[in-house]
Amino acid sequence: MAVLSLVLLGGLWSAVGASDMAVVTCGSVVKLLNTRHNVRLHSHDVRYGSGSGQQSVTGVTSVDDSNSYWRIRGKTATVCERGTPIKCGQPIRLTHINTGRNLHSHHFTSPLSGNQEVSAFGEEGEGDYLDDWTVLCNGPYWVRDGEVRFKHSSTEVLLSVTGEQYGRPISGQKEVHGMAQPSQNNYWKAMEGIFMKPSELLKAEVHHAEL
Repeated sequence: MAVLSLVLLGGLWSAVGASDMAVVTCGSVVKLLNTRHNVRLHSHDVRYGSGSGQQSVTGVTSVDDSNSYWRIRGKTATVCERGTPIKCGQPIRLTHINTGRNLHSHHFTSPLSGNQEVSAFGEEGEGDYLDDWTVLCNGPYWVRDGEVRFKHSSTEVLLSVTGEQYGRPISGQKEVHGMAQPSQNNYWKAMEGIFMKPSELLKAEVHHAEL
């Protein structure tokens, strides 16, 4: 039996087969799971009390939290057309749906682990070049059932979780930060969300690349 998923296309919900959903595409809105610590990438209108003072980024165990949705977009000052498959090695932006700020990093120290701070920055989806992250994966494209790493395009740290946990006012949430070295702590997987269906032409290109 074919597995069906829902996608939003031109404002209409459509059911598509699992084979259509194999690649992650621009315009998709997803939750990202850190597979080592089983937390989803999260942000909210709570600022760091140290470092940059920008909007904090954390990891949460809840599956249902609406503050864990991120839109996949092209890198700064570019447009990635909706439905375009994300290539391994491609720089992207991740824009937090509820606050409109982009996943960001810079040379500030993270508050708990002393690694590099990861924050959410910008207004209405527009920030700067420090919002760009390169997708690291095996094969030609980022696929939904595959684990990926996100390398900050400017400072080259990897988006990571190592288990440090915040107290109030965000008790139980885990610190998200940037680490220089690859490890199991920096693997992520696309989970729940609205996945934009690739165009027929792009699906043909993906199929050809996989042969």
